[in-house]
Amino acid sequence: MTSHASDRIPLFFILAPLAGIAAWLGLGKVGLELLAIPVLAALLCNVVAAVHHAEVVALRVGEPFGGLILALAVTVIEAGLIISLMLSADGNPTLMRDTLLATVMLVLHGIAGCAILVGGIVHRENQFRVAGANALLAVLMPMAVLVLIVPNHVTSAPGPYYSASQLAFVSVVCLGLYAAFLFIQTNWHRDYFLPEESPGGEGHTQPSVRMALISFLLLCVALFSVVMLAKSLAPALEGGVAALGAPAALVGVIVAAIVLMPESGAALRSAAHNRMQPAINLALGSGVASIGLTVPTVALVAWWKGMPLALGISAGHSVLLALGFAVAILTYGTGRTNILSGIVHLVLAATFVFTVFAP
Repeated sequence: MTSHASDRIPLFFILAPLAGIAAWLGLGKVGLELLAIPVLAALLCNVVAAVHHAEVVALRVGEPFGGLILALAVTVIEAGLIISLMLSADGNPTLMRDTLLATVMLVLHGIAGCAILVGGIVHRENQFRVAGANALLAVLMPMAVLVLIVPNHVTSAPGPYYSASQLAFVSVVCLGLYAAFLFIQTNWHRDYFLPEESPGGEGHTQPSVRMALISFLLLCVALFSVVMLAKSLAPALEGGVAALGAPAALVGVIVAAIVLMPESGAALRSAAHNRMQPAINLALGSGVASIGLTVPTVALVAWWKGMPLALGISAGHSVLLALGFAVAILTYGTGRTNILSGIVHLVLAATFVFTVFAP
């Protein structure tokens, strides 16, 4: 996480949430028009502002709770974007599937791959705690398989769909797994997720209580602004993808990329300072929080609105996901990373993006 002053908040991070609310109230829904550009800019600024304020609060409470707050903030943004787009005019039953798959592949290979590559270039080799990485993988793998692969192989409902009872069960399981992980991360085995060098980090000034409270309030405003702006941009985003002739799955990749953009920067900063453990916590922790909280939330909204949720991914992406987890087990099972590991993960990330356009 970046260092923040303890007595004041940069003006940009105060104005961005307020400007986002003003843009939402003043412009409403926008289509393929020039107005979509400032609304998109306001959305991206509010994503950055939300994560900044989450980092301020996180620095106040310390690790491992700090990373948890950041992951929860990002998950709220992701769930809000998915729900807003799903509730747009035509709806999109595959949006959650596409977004979750993109999130898993990007955190597993994109963010982690870039962080490992940067750490390898700067420090030749980075170390981290195997127990923490394995705990994250042990939760992320069954979550991803239950949500994205098993729907293709059950018989209660046709195709890539769960029946209502199956979806409810999987939602509860995901929530339960995430709760169990939080207990391990914040209670019995906190040391698994702390950097080996200095638990307090390097060069971070702890914010004052006043600043943390102000940032918490601005965080709530920024999160609300992101959700409302996403709802305004829904027609433009889906219309733009259709106008380009791109596959509908690209919408999910865009949503995942927007959500993970700030965390990518935080992970890269940690890796550059030879702190691979926080980078892994951010990357894999985002995937765990994404599935553990987004699936129950979106499933509840879909049940309330009577909307179908197509969850099963294609056979090709199933193989790619299995390969990705196999490579991750090898990477995170050694406690050391180097430039080769980063290149391998980035190749898998690039393969996933390519297969979205050429399935």
